[in-house]
Amino acid sequence: MVRRSLLAAVLLATCLPGFAQQTPSRPPITGVAFARFSTTQPEAAKHFYGDTLGLGRHESSGLWIYPINASQWIELDPTSPPPAPNVRMLAVGFTTHDAAQLQRYLQAHGVAIAQPLAQGQFAVHDPEGNLVYFVQDANSPIAQIAAAGAPLPQATSRRLIHVGYVVQDAAKEDAFWRDLLGFRPLWHGSMHPGTTDWSSLQVPDGTDWLEYMLNNRPDADLRAHGGADHISLGTADMQTVIASLERNGCAGAGCGKPQMGRDGKIQLNLFDPDLTRIEFMEYAPRQTPCCSPITGAAPTDVEVK
Repeated sequence: MVRRSLLAAVLLATCLPGFAQQTPSRPPITGVAFARFSTTQPEAAKHFYGDTLGLGRHESSGLWIYPINASQWIELDPTSPPPAPNVRMLAVGFTTHDAAQLQRYLQAHGVAIAQPLAQGQFAVHDPEGNLVYFVQDANSPIAQIAAAGAPLPQATSRRLIHVGYVVQDAAKEDAFWRDLLGFRPLWHGSMHPGTTDWSSLQVPDGTDWLEYMLNNRPDADLRAHGGADHISLGTADMQTVIASLERNGCAGAGCGKPQMGRDGKIQLNLFDPDLTRIEFMEYAPRQTPCCSPITGAAPTDVEVK
């Protein structure tokens, strides 16, 4: 009788609304995987990313893949036109332990899937229309290329620590990145008191971050957009980057010109032929940051995804 009652209780529970279709949990999101840019000057881009930055080039589905380490890379698209005359960023990507589970999680919360899961990755649009991929390393062909192709001895950095892009409405973006995906406030700063020009959100299960680039003019020129839509390559000591750039024949004005950032970290900025900013940044601050404390752990040379 007890056994029959228990069976009846289980059957009743499985018929209750929502019992068999509980909202999926969010799997870990561990770091930045890549950023993708359009290039209108492919030969000059080959020289910049290959010779100056010291990264190897591989091709996959019409994209040029520049591995930074076994789970991070830069993508250049030499054939697709820029999304707007003064914009070159096409997409960003983040790593997750379970891409299928994360896709189910986002669908359960009403997020439309822009590119369904295939070969270990899928894509959605954030609230302002930016294309965002989530990549499961082991199942992604491009991640396998990165794992086999990096780092090279002449590489100027072996870590991609953050991506940044123009954001018009931080509250709208926060509903996606913070509330839904669990990204954590890391630091915010500005060039002027009483405003916020940059707002950084650390991935929920790692040390990489996404940077909102705020207060950018809608009519900004290519250099202004390229300065905002950027990637940051990490280093423990900026002098090693400067030495690598010198060995690689970097001849631009910024090649040996580091500066102190508002976050208290040493930085060095280069611009590719399409004026996309490649920022080198030390992992840890050397002085007290302006505007707000840094609340999360610093990245390191070796990051376990």
